[in-house]
Amino acid sequence: MNNTPLGLAHLSALDLPPPQFIRAAAEAGFESVGLRFVAVNDVTPGYPLMSDAKMLRETKSALAETGLRVNDVEFLKFEPTTDPGSFDALIETAAELGAKSIITAPYDDDLTRLGDNLGQFADLTAAKGIQAVLEFFPWTVINDLASCWALVQNSSEHLGILVDSLHFNRSNSSIELLKSIPADRLPFAQLCDAPVQSSYTFEELIYAGRDERLAPGLGEISIAEIVDALPSDIAISLEVPQIKKTKELGESVVLRQLFSDTQAYLKNR
Repeated sequence: MNNTPLGLAHLSALDLPPPQFIRAAAEAGFESVGLRFVAVNDVTPGYPLMSDAKMLRETKSALAETGLRVNDVEFLKFEPTTDPGSFDALIETAAELGAKSIITAPYDDDLTRLGDNLGQFADLTAAKGIQAVLEFFPWTVINDLASCWALVQNSSEHLGILVDSLHFNRSNSSIELLKSIPADRLPFAQLCDAPVQSSYTFEELIYAGRDERLAPGLGEISIAEIVDALPSDIAISLEVPQIKKTKELGESVVLRQLFSDTQAYLKNR
């Protein structure tokens, strides 16, 4: 798996607006990016390209200049009051940028309503040639692969699953189940590594989720086992925030090292 095409999730350098992020990703060796359009909490930014015409133009210029493509747009929290029809402008802009997927997150305890809303959204994105994917997190109502797969199957034929190696590991999800899921439900995966322990507090889960992860092969997660269970041609994106290291060395150095460490791991695993 040497020289595997790799994408870069925006969380890996979230302080960089999309045009700068795209150029930094290209300089590091990545071939695609995920872009965060919507701020998902009070402490991290989002970049609403659907309502910022100037930044959208600059983002298109950066893509044309570097040859990178947009793999995904992230992520939309589906809460009790979420209206799937309210995302028309976001979907249109994602399609305009050539995005393949839009990531959703499960923040509604009413699973029937959540499944219905996600299904409606997945049908809307599919009409624009984009696959909606649901990401599971160990601190949400959909907290592992099994609960995610159960909801997705009952939602829409167009809805996929996003497997992130950190959340997969920390939710004790099943490798055998992952192997059994049809490839068309798994359009891409996010990889990272981290230390592993027997249990985690909510604060520990959030800290790793948002602030500090490791390149694949530099932690204790069984990355090879996860990769081997995924479809052989799946797109791979790295989601590896390294806040402390980035403050010390800068995004360019950190992203180049992330790319080279991951390529070395995939070659030798």
